[in-house]
Amino acid sequence: MIKAFVSLVSLVCLGLTALGLSGCSPLALFDALGPRDKGGRIALRDAAYGEDPRQRLDVFVPAVPEERAPVLVFFYGGSWNSGSKDDYAFVAQAFAAQGFVTVLPDYRLYPQSRFPDFLEDGAAAIAWVRDNIAAHGGDPSRILLAGHSAGAYNAAMLGLDSSYLRRAGIDPRVIRAVAGLSGPYDFLPFDQKTSIDVFGQAPDPKATQPVTFASAHSPPAFLATGDTDTVVRPRNTASLAERLRSARVPVQERVYEGLDHADTLLALSITFRSKAPVLAEMSAFLRQHAGARRLTTLTMH
Repeated sequence: MIKAFVSLVSLVCLGLTALGLSGCSPLALFDALGPRDKGGRIALRDAAYGEDPRQRLDVFVPAVPEERAPVLVFFYGGSWNSGSKDDYAFVAQAFAAQGFVTVLPDYRLYPQSRFPDFLEDGAAAIAWVRDNIAAHGGDPSRILLAGHSAGAYNAAMLGLDSSYLRRAGIDPRVIRAVAGLSGPYDFLPFDQKTSIDVFGQAPDPKATQPVTFASAHSPPAFLATGDTDTVVRPRNTASLAERLRSARVPVQERVYEGLDHADTLLALSITFRSKAPVLAEMSAFLRQHAGARRLTTLTMH
């Protein structure tokens, strides 16, 4: 059903493009036309966290405000060379309806940027959250990172390799948990065009891999994939989950039967939520590990 719906949306998008309406993508059309969760709403659009036009973010909040709510920063995918926060409002609104103040950042893409530029953007977006999210009901000491595909990579790297946060002046302890959907976490050697283009110039390839940084200090992780994913093989999820478990880090690993690479994202939507309990399980894990409402002191360590 998901594949048939996506094919239909793609055909509609092709038709609109043929009529001269540019800028149409299947996901953009899905986001624009699909039903939204009424329990969340957008509170801020296109806030600048840096000087580049790609360094902008949106904030979604629960329709019924909660004092000092946990904050979820969600990074979208697109092989680090495509994507727009404007196409993922259905995701942010879904998590806002679950009680999270949800931040949806854009970030610089290839060929404008390569590793680690987009991770530095992610850290800068988190710094903006630390400084500004209280004005929107969020608790800057309870930040959760999540993403799909390349965005899951971004979330995992920022959560596991604390150097990016430290350089942005952020105490890594504010990251209470990480959630990744269909993410690439263990993909050496670089033998695909995307990985060569984006990561091939890195002086230390191992330093580009989330599995390298799994340790006892890593935040708890919810890691999910679909068993029919041929874009980012499920072994990536299994590899990172095993590394974290070996370090005695709490991990929930889920392999959803019958879901492919895009399905784990689309299952967050109202339209396809019945296909797999991705939103419910991911939200429950993040709430469980969001922790107390505020750390008494946050000092660098």
